[in-house]
Amino acid sequence: MAIPLLAVILGLAVLVWSADRFVEGSASTARHFGMPSLLIGMVVVGFGTSAPEMVVSALAALQGNPGIALGNAYGSNITNIALILGITALICPITIHSQVLRKELPVLTAVTGIAVYQLWDGELSRIDAAMLIAIFCMLMGWTIRQGLKQRSDAFANEMENELIQHTMPVRKAVFWMLTGLVLLIISSRFLVWGAVAIAQQLGISDLVIGLTIVAIGTSLPELASSVIAARKGEDDIAVGNIVGSNLFNTLIVVGIAGSISPLQTSPDILSRDMLVMTILTISLFIFGFGMKRKRTISRSGGLALLSSFIGYTSYLLVTTFA
Repeated sequence: MAIPLLAVILGLAVLVWSADRFVEGSASTARHFGMPSLLIGMVVVGFGTSAPEMVVSALAALQGNPGIALGNAYGSNITNIALILGITALICPITIHSQVLRKELPVLTAVTGIAVYQLWDGELSRIDAAMLIAIFCMLMGWTIRQGLKQRSDAFANEMENELIQHTMPVRKAVFWMLTGLVLLIISSRFLVWGAVAIAQQLGISDLVIGLTIVAIGTSLPELASSVIAARKGEDDIAVGNIVGSNLFNTLIVVGIAGSISPLQTSPDILSRDMLVMTILTISLFIFGFGMKRKRTISRSGGLALLSSFIGYTSYLLVTTFA
């Protein structure tokens, strides 16, 4: 047990660190080749911050561990909304201003509905996966087009300012981009191996491991960036980080994993995990559009989100070890 646990801890640590290096290197490299800052924020940084989930789920699917592949993606969505936004709102209430975000929130809700529908028969086929990837490509094109039209949007301007501040020399940028990618793959292999070994030794499903340890670990970059953004008063960055990450997870992370190998799903995913994810997504939608025009996640709202995460995780652990 000690060696698999060490592999998970070290794998997560290196995974988070290498993802950060990969994002900075990729964004700076793209800037040196003349890519607009707004597109870097939506495409390069979007892929980069979801790189841990993508690599982990892809490797899990390749090794025949659908529980970790799906648990990592959907568990990360639950963690992003309930844990990360909950903690962020407790630190500082979040108000959503961006027009871009308010257009993406209904999209996230609709995409969640599509994900539930696809898993209704207990399997994610390659056709289902191809559909998710196609939807992702269309949404990415639409999002980029909307972003370019809304260049005066505070959300877009802040993304550009953040990227300009972190530009590095081109050789250094390429070095960290490649190094970060290699370390992402290596650390993900350690993480998946350790998670599977722990699940086997404890006699629990790899789905539970994926929903808890792996999902929380791969969501650490979003936690750090959302809390920092909220403390700076950049509420739209904090929420946009979560909305974008959940869209990536539901569409491209699951899509890539399902393209590698069709994924058989446990009945618990629909009756428990997808249900929780859907309720949380609808809650975020309500927060985003607000009641009486108050588009705010208050501290009480943050406490409710955090409490739901604690309750969900506790239920997972109690039912697993009962």
